[in-house]
Amino acid sequence: MDRFRIKRLNSGGLITTYHCPSRCGHCLYNCSPSRSTDSIDPDTAEDVFRTVRAMGCGSMHIGGGEPLLHPEGLAHVLERMRRTGMGLDYVETNASWFRDEESSAAMLKDLREQGLHSLLLSISPFHNERIPADRIGGALEAARKADIGVIPWVADFWRDLAQFDGERPHSLQEYRERFGEDYPLQILRRYWIHFGGRALETFRPYLPGKSPEELLAEKSVCSRELLSTGHFHIDLYGSYIPGLCSGLAIDMRDLGHSLAQEKYPLITTLFQNGVAGLMEIAERDWGYTPRKSTYLNACDLCTEIRSFLMQSGYLDSWELRPSEFYAPKNMALHPEGTSGGHSPS
Repeated sequence: MDRFRIKRLNSGGLITTYHCPSRCGHCLYNCSPSRSTDSIDPDTAEDVFRTVRAMGCGSMHIGGGEPLLHPEGLAHVLERMRRTGMGLDYVETNASWFRDEESSAAMLKDLREQGLHSLLLSISPFHNERIPADRIGGALEAARKADIGVIPWVADFWRDLAQFDGERPHSLQEYRERFGEDYPLQILRRYWIHFGGRALETFRPYLPGKSPEELLAEKSVCSRELLSTGHFHIDLYGSYIPGLCSGLAIDMRDLGHSLAQEKYPLITTLFQNGVAGLMEIAERDWGYTPRKSTYLNACDLCTEIRSFLMQSGYLDSWELRPSEFYAPKNMALHPEGTSGGHSPS
């Protein structure tokens, strides 16, 4: 029987926090304002960098959540990158931290001295639901003054954001009213989004699905995804997230070794038998039955099963981490009492 083992890491990033002022409808990791404000400690960051370098990856990006909510903590992370010889690709940000050009440029200059040379700046209708476009423009100018490069992701959406008042956020419904009810599908034609996390809820109404029976037959999909290291992430708790399977965790100290079935019963089952194996456990031991007639993909069904297990009190292993990922308030597009992000954080 094949054993699950990550042999080498190719390209990936460090999640410094899951806390974020935004609650994007496409967020793979269900980041939101209600997530813990925990941020990575420098020693854990150093352990991550040493582990990743030992497995063949010489540079990483830094993301979240929003890493620039904690500039002092980010400075420590950048210092540990230099100490370990880990290269920096870029730091992801959504500009929610921007308040004024002078103070923001000063903060970025301080971080430049610690090694920050490039920002990947998120520009999309999803971010605009909570972050005014003027903050994005302000962050661009602050970065220019700090002599820090910017990768606008995705610059093509500027023309859409420019149709609205830049001083306040705008809901996705406003975009649908302006550009058509199929606007979410238009977004998919303009840049790649992984159908996991909150994107499952956002795009399910617009795309055809497959029955549980069809998805259960796709055994190899899970093994390929779990082994993928082309865009891996390790989070602030030292958990390696296999493939892009948000909500699953492997202790980074186990990288390079075959995973023990006893410690990782769900991940090893997914690897060996696909979602069908996970469903068998959930049905047999917890009384699970599929909640929907169709799902976007195997990840959609897998996420539902894992969420069911967590909400049913599953404590047989610690693979389903962080637990906040599975909280309904973080999985939902808009938590009770909000209207899609009209109040800037």
